[in-house]
Amino acid sequence: MDRLSTARIAILRIDTASRCFVLLAALLATNTFAQDPNTDRNPGTLNVQPHIVYQTNPGTSVAVFKVFGEKLSTPLDRQALLKMVNIKDQTVLWATTEGDSQGAFTNIPFGNYDVEISAVGYLSKHQEVHNSNAPLQQFEIVLHRDPAAINLDVDDRALSSKARKEMKHGVAALKSHHFKDAETHLTQAHNAAPSSAELNFLLGYLYFQQNDHDKASAYLGTANKLRPHDGATLTLLGRTWLEKKDYPAAQWVLKEAVDTDAESWLPHNLLADAYLHQKKYSEAREEAQAAIDKGKADANPARLILGQALINLGLDDQGIKVLEAFLQQSPSHPTAGQVRTLIAEVREHAVSDRSSENGPQTGMRLAGVDPLLALAQPGLAVKSWQPAGIDQVKVAMAAGVVCPGDKVTDEAGKHVSELAEDLSRFSAIEDLFHQNLDPYGNPIRTETRKYNYVASISEPEPGFLAVDESRADKIDLQGYPDKIASTGFATLALVFHPHMRANFDMTCEGLGDWHGQASWIVYFKQRDDKPNRMHGYKMGTTIYAIKLKGRAWITADKFQIVRIESEMVRPMPEIKLLSEHQVVEYGPIRFEKKNTSLWLPKSAEIYFDFRQHRYYRRHSFDHYMLFSVDTEEKRKEPVDKPAAQPSTTGK
Repeated sequence: MDRLSTARIAILRIDTASRCFVLLAALLATNTFAQDPNTDRNPGTLNVQPHIVYQTNPGTSVAVFKVFGEKLSTPLDRQALLKMVNIKDQTVLWATTEGDSQGAFTNIPFGNYDVEISAVGYLSKHQEVHNSNAPLQQFEIVLHRDPAAINLDVDDRALSSKARKEMKHGVAALKSHHFKDAETHLTQAHNAAPSSAELNFLLGYLYFQQNDHDKASAYLGTANKLRPHDGATLTLLGRTWLEKKDYPAAQWVLKEAVDTDAESWLPHNLLADAYLHQKKYSEAREEAQAAIDKGKADANPARLILGQALINLGLDDQGIKVLEAFLQQSPSHPTAGQVRTLIAEVREHAVSDRSSENGPQTGMRLAGVDPLLALAQPGLAVKSWQPAGIDQVKVAMAAGVVCPGDKVTDEAGKHVSELAEDLSRFSAIEDLFHQNLDPYGNPIRTETRKYNYVASISEPEPGFLAVDESRADKIDLQGYPDKIASTGFATLALVFHPHMRANFDMTCEGLGDWHGQASWIVYFKQRDDKPNRMHGYKMGTTIYAIKLKGRAWITADKFQIVRIESEMVRPMPEIKLLSEHQVVEYGPIRFEKKNTSLWLPKSAEIYFDFRQHRYYRRHSFDHYMLFSVDTEEKRKEPVDKPAAQPSTTGK
């Protein structure tokens, strides 16, 4: 039970300022409700932060909330969002808890309120607040874990160095079919990061290869929960259910696999197999034909399903032609003998039906050929060199929390406008870390650079923003690793600028969490009917515009963007750019001499597959310097200029 408590307080009223200061001296308190059975403290004490002064106007009050996880002795380990709704006029106030798991509303007019307390991974709670004349009310709220929530405390992209090392050894062992070594390494990595979708998938793949389909389905099922809509996971999980002969379960998973990866022939083939075993012959025919249409010669195994489906639909001649086409393409296939026997039996049954006095026989007449026998063993394709796609990642959300989407994007837009102004007020030392990677994320070559960094954003015409970055000595392409310049990535948050926002569809997905801080999660995607002025690749004198989609983490209390990810809407094979994924983080930077703080970019990471090479690049900033910009000088570089000399290591 949540408890309302009144504490002994000291109130200092200053009439000249027309303000009321409420000092919490919460060591002594009187409970007005029964003791919570989950507490292990003595009744009469209150877990609030002592000696905090809240300022509130006369005729208003303060409501303080202390939030716990599961029991009163355990403060919540993440930030909670507090939403206060005035019952009378439905106006809404927002607040968040801070590091002490305590949050407060001040200047609350007397009246009746409903407060919703939410946190990622926990069930939300509502607390009624009836405030008539008390200057201070304090509440202790115990949140309980959401049993349907997935524990995403470990991010695939944030594995410890030990876990990542063990995973790479495990992948190498898998590819060499050293399954015992692979199991040892992957199990150790999984123990360190049990909520890694990639590790659960790899263990599922390992046990599938060892024909331990029970363990395979368990790990693959977990991987699917952690990273839904991943085609490889769904396809292998569906195939595992087929091996276990649980055809309804296979059908359910493989339908989702087809929806996720409709252009791949294998999910269609496996779904057709599930239908065939359930005697859903029309559906089996449809999916098998789709597999053949999409896979062409690679989808020859689907002809086994199509042929048998046609035969069971009474279309013997068509079925035989399809099976003969299978044999023509794969005459030495291990199942070829069974297929020839099946064709002979169909013809024999056809003759028997024609000579029978009772007419043709209906129903399943033949044992058939197991279509799984025609498939090769699944290969291992691990894209560990880059993060999972924007649409593949399932972000943990607090259940039942309605996001005020317009307010979030409007307030974030105001802060981004401030960012655009602040960029021209600082300089920094920029460290550039560049790697050329192999398909598994291992660096082939590593280079570093160090530059003086100055940037500014201008508006050369209404509604058009131009980012101008300056690095030491105005370096050309020769000064960048692999002669690829990367500029403007730190300003990815301009997606939310009022002049740019209309070019994107934006959806607030819900209340998430970033490093323990409650954050609104906003998904965005470039609109096809709007100009693309955000991102592009320049090759020679030609600029190729790149459409982006992505997701931003925006603090629930201040509406500041702390993290933003984006990727290409679609590949651009015409310039050999197959993928690009950006991750930019922002935060407050304190300038002591100026006694001010600015919200500025801290780092920008880029993963891109360009011209048959995989690259990872990280721009990070430190040694920030704040300066004034006058009308004659828009850029000013620091006095101490570090040399832009490369430091290269080979591997």
